[in-house]
Amino acid sequence: MSDRSDRAGWTSPLRRLGRRTDWAAQPPTWRAARPALIAEALKRASARPSGNWFVVGASREVRVGERPYGRTVGGVEVVLWRSESGELRAGPGVCPHLGAPLKDSRVACGTLVCHWHGLALDGGPTAGWEPYPVHDDGVLVWVRLDAVGGEEPTDLPVVPPRPRTGSGVDAVFTAVGRCEPEDVVANRLDPWHGSWFHPYSFVDLTVAGAPRGEGEDEDVFVVDVSFRVAGRLVVPVRAEFTAPEPRTVVMRITEGEGRTSVVETHATLLTAPDDPRPRTAVVEAVVAASDRPGFALARAAAPVLRPLMRRTAGRLWRDDLDYAERRWALRSTGRFPG
Repeated sequence: MSDRSDRAGWTSPLRRLGRRTDWAAQPPTWRAARPALIAEALKRASARPSGNWFVVGASREVRVGERPYGRTVGGVEVVLWRSESGELRAGPGVCPHLGAPLKDSRVACGTLVCHWHGLALDGGPTAGWEPYPVHDDGVLVWVRLDAVGGEEPTDLPVVPPRPRTGSGVDAVFTAVGRCEPEDVVANRLDPWHGSWFHPYSFVDLTVAGAPRGEGEDEDVFVVDVSFRVAGRLVVPVRAEFTAPEPRTVVMRITEGEGRTSVVETHATLLTAPDDPRPRTAVVEAVVAASDRPGFALARAAAPVLRPLMRRTAGRLWRDDLDYAERRWALRSTGRFPG
């Protein structure tokens, strides 16, 4: 039987490195990773409008007929649940009657019922409880908090373009760190650290293009990198990093295996903006896609693949949260370089 690589139209996404990779021998990137360049990209990202929308979590974490989902955003308790038809509801997580935590209440026939005294909330204004605008983009759920964001509100959040609905496999990973959203975004706007800080995942990383600050269309990092699979086996791709709004950085594969796949990193401040010990949730959505015919099997195996995808993201973020927390610790004490 002939090898699959001989079959017409089939090529393997894997490449074999012709040498063993030596971490210490790779070209240093510290000169190219100019602090001013990263700071300027962060400043431009911070100035973009968000419409006061914040990512709360994964869409599939808020299910019909199950207990409500609670999250604190900017020091504000938020509760989310679904109606019987699946429509998303959101509002303050503190019961207006005597302050019960509504995230611990129950949903009965699509109505949130407070477990202290039975106040029933159907998603509309009730007894001083006012709903928050909410949006489900199919992968993530967003809530609009105008008092926290302080910007001009918009009807919808800035949702990055993704592979066509139903064509990919998505997974959402969440972690929490002692830092502010800008520290998470700054981490993602520094692609030069990839093969130094994550050698178990990235090899031969080269930044082929960096922002020139000449407009939003030019504000992109272009990166050539090989994702390590096992041993010397890698998958080389070209990817672009952009920041469409202040708390989001998107990596999109533009060439190579998985073209159009995206990794969205969303940073949501959990504590009040003036809290001296801020905590930020990193909500990372991975939407993998491929034009290979066999990718239909991956979509069918999505429930099995999602835990593996979350585990991969978790390994990277164990390191990157150290990076973000270190940056915040230095900034907050006036010791950050530059």
